[in-house]
Amino acid sequence: MAGWAPSHGASSSVQSLCERIVVGQRDEIRLMQRWLREWGQPVPEANASMDMMPGMEHMLMPGMLTADQLTQLDEARGPEFDRLFLTYMIRHHRGALTMVKQLIETPGAARDDNVFKFVSDMNADQSIEIERMTGMLFSLAPPTTSP
Repeated sequence: MAGWAPSHGASSSVQSLCERIVVGQRDEIRLMQRWLREWGQPVPEANASMDMMPGMEHMLMPGMLTADQLTQLDEARGPEFDRLFLTYMIRHHRGALTMVKQLIETPGAARDDNVFKFVSDMNADQSIEIERMTGMLFSLAPPTTSP
């Protein structure tokens, strides 16, 4: 989603946000892929669709967009892209916070110091980004309506 900003007429502020998201998620994905390899688990590609991820065939993780929502975002341009992107990315980040909370509350999970630090940092980073994106969303002009 964040990679679409330049081709979809996103504002400069949304494009800057998207660049940070792309870099941050790339680093997170690499770290999690490395852990999966170290733990002898299947490692999906960074751009794998949900149906290619082991165990994810029949469920939608919290915050993940549906195919219809992705199509709607892909068809949007300019201010409408900004509005949808921010709305959907806030939902996506909230989904990440839900998964972090579920992991922390699962007995025996996140006991590894590196995993605990990772999810704690993710919780803080995602919370800050949600606040930033919420402010950006509220600063957008209201959508125009047809008579």
